[in-house]
Amino acid sequence: MTKTNTDYVHSTHGFGAVYDTASKILILGSHPSVKSKQAGFFYMHPKNRFWKVLSRLFNVDFIDADIATRKTLLLNNHIAIYDVVEECDIIASSDASIRNVVYADIPTIIDSSQIKHIFLNGQKAYTLFVKAFPQYVSIATPLPSTSPANAAASLEKLLDKWKVITAFL
Repeated sequence: MTKTNTDYVHSTHGFGAVYDTASKILILGSHPSVKSKQAGFFYMHPKNRFWKVLSRLFNVDFIDADIATRKTLLLNNHIAIYDVVEECDIIASSDASIRNVVYADIPTIIDSSQIKHIFLNGQKAYTLFVKAFPQYVSIATPLPSTSPANAAASLEKLLDKWKVITAFL
């Protein structure tokens, strides 16, 4: 099925970044999925493995935690999270369809914290980040997407790649 311009919707982020002055790493996705926007928080599609990965890496139960608890657990572990794209036109939750981008204010997050390194959740997030924020590329690392669209990556493979974040905390 061919997508047309009428399949696009203008999407604004809908919820803010999670960070504080003690945050040491920043994990950026591309833009919230439809499910995440409905829930009002990051990585809320039930098949997204983001919270499973963090739970295993930090031996903390992010999976069954409510949003307020997830925020607290992130901050207690010095992790900031947000997305590269603040607003865009998009078809459903398809990263490949993102266009007419308004980038998030990533410099403010970095300047207001102790961010040492930035990790990008998926190739699209990394590509968008490099385009918008070349000044931070030297401290940025792309990681395989935790999205259900990246079904080829097993949870074990994700854990193997994502464990690098712990070295910066």
